[in-house]
Amino acid sequence: MKKFLAVLHARNMEFLRDRSALVWNLAMPFLLVFGLAFTFSGGSKDIYKIGIVGGAERMAQVAPKLQSTQHLEFVQYDDLKKGVDKVKHHQMDMLIDVSGAPKYWVNSTSPNGYLLERIIWGTEGNHFERQAVEGAEIRYVDWFLPGILGMNMMFACLFGVGFVIVRYRKNGFLKRLKATPLGAFQFLLAQLVSRLLLVMVITTIVYAGCNIFIQFNMQGSYWDLLLVNTLGAMSMISIGMLIASRTASEEFAGGILNVMTWPMMLLSGAWFSLEGAETWVKHVAQFFPLTHMISATRAIMNEGATLSQVMPDVWILAAMSVIILAIGAYIFKWE
Repeated sequence: MKKFLAVLHARNMEFLRDRSALVWNLAMPFLLVFGLAFTFSGGSKDIYKIGIVGGAERMAQVAPKLQSTQHLEFVQYDDLKKGVDKVKHHQMDMLIDVSGAPKYWVNSTSPNGYLLERIIWGTEGNHFERQAVEGAEIRYVDWFLPGILGMNMMFACLFGVGFVIVRYRKNGFLKRLKATPLGAFQFLLAQLVSRLLLVMVITTIVYAGCNIFIQFNMQGSYWDLLLVNTLGAMSMISIGMLIASRTASEEFAGGILNVMTWPMMLLSGAWFSLEGAETWVKHVAQFFPLTHMISATRAIMNEGATLSQVMPDVWILAAMSVIILAIGAYIFKWE
């Protein structure tokens, strides 16, 4: 019993002396609870989703009764074609354009669209021009797949690289490498390429294996999909290496990595769409590489987007990869 108590005491003192790990273990649950409560607290869930082209002020002038109707969620759109595509694939119940003569688009096979038409006729009469579209509903599994694969890649990239480098530093392996001609950038680049190959092979196997049985919707190019996911993986691996570039504490690195993964997992659109979220939430989500990777992947797979159409996300992912890797190499320490 004395030996057991001695080991127990030693381990507890080791943890308590690691102030950084102790602080993160105490602070992270509070940050998550308060962050989630503040971000996702709200009233009752709206039943119907309506896209608006032309601005909320114009909508209030054209259809004041409709806009004041309860349980309707209005989402602003600048791109009319994008909004129509959402209606076509049952991702939105109706699209209203008030930038000119009032008109609305509804999917003729959508039950929610059918009921919303009755609501418009009852509140605003029939001065809206009706535009009918048709299109197959995107299965939830097809919408959800990029988020699942993206989260799996995120955990493999961040934790797979971060813990390895911290462990190398802790057991003195990096100290021995310091005596060699190997530079910090070369070392980190080798870690990035190694993890990138592993992540991409595993993700390809998972996708291909599941596709045999589920037959995922794929409207775009597989090469474009490969490029987007490769850049997304590179940017997340770079983040993992940046976090592990100086610390020798696995507990501290784990805390920082968890602080990074939870917001990305919740605000990247992996689980649910952020179309109706607060504006500041959308702005915060743009800082996460997972947001851009999932957005571009969904556009390619479900909407048939070309590489030029997702190029803004591609440039952001590429810039994140280069900048974060350069910062990690600059502040990297061997010991």
